[in-house]
Amino acid sequence: MAKTLAIVFGIVFVLVGVLGFIPNGIVGAMGIFETNTLHDLVHLLVGIILLAVAFTAPMKSALWLKILGAVYLVLAVLGFLMIPSGGMLLGLVQMNATDHLLHAVLGIVLIAAGAMGGGSKPAMMPGSAM
Repeated sequence: MAKTLAIVFGIVFVLVGVLGFIPNGIVGAMGIFETNTLHDLVHLLVGIILLAVAFTAPMKSALWLKILGAVYLVLAVLGFLMIPSGGMLLGLVQMNATDHLLHAVLGIVLIAAGAMGGGSKPAMMPGSAM
């Protein structure tokens, strides 16, 4: 299940990353979710990581969902504390208050997806009883 969730979230992140490069009212410099080029590239990178893990190391999908969820929670906290109404986080990534809320929700959802998706089952030793 974690592999499927990583694929779904990976596709969504890639689509959002691409959407950031297309003028629209949702994601971008003038969007509801304020982003700049680096922010859009981060979305693409997160999506690519999730897709790569899902297809090359599916047993690690749950772990990576949790790791990226934790990263998004840290981003949310940094955003709320450093730039509560918006601006450049660490002078690099454009964000606004709506982004902070989304990052908090994403962090919780990704961690929950990793937890619900399960991890790898321990390997059975040869000759061990079930």
